[in-house]
Amino acid sequence: MRYWLMKSEPCEFSIDDFSAHTNQTIAWEGVRNYQSRNFMRNQMATGDQVFFYHSCCKDPGIMGIAVVSKAAYPDATQFNRDNKYFDPKATVNNPRWFNVEITLVKRTRPIPIKELRQHNELSRMRVLQTGNRLSITPVDPTEWQFILAIL
Repeated sequence: MRYWLMKSEPCEFSIDDFSAHTNQTIAWEGVRNYQSRNFMRNQMATGDQVFFYHSCCKDPGIMGIAVVSKAAYPDATQFNRDNKYFDPKATVNNPRWFNVEITLVKRTRPIPIKELRQHNELSRMRVLQTGNRLSITPVDPTEWQFILAIL
């Protein structure tokens, strides 16, 4: 099993939206960064654990825990000409973009990035590194356990 942090801008999709979504399950579609795509396509597996993180907002931070509930498959938005994530180079026989599905396990107390930065044990966590803009990052198992302990 692996551990991940997946960022979402709350103005686009928040923990409240996630909680209200059918079966509390969503396709993590619209990712158009190759490294994040590769994480989903090549490394994420059903049962992997996920921190759901609000980004690009007043108080960014971890808002909940989810689980990968469906392994990677082609992101349908790449084929839809009316979708902002349409990719004219993608074909059904040669898709360029993939998504996984995640299911909300539980909301947590918000753990702001400021609080995460206060813990030396998390100093190497990718989301805390300067310049990190990836929407999906791996989380080390020791970091995962530490964060669970401070929840």
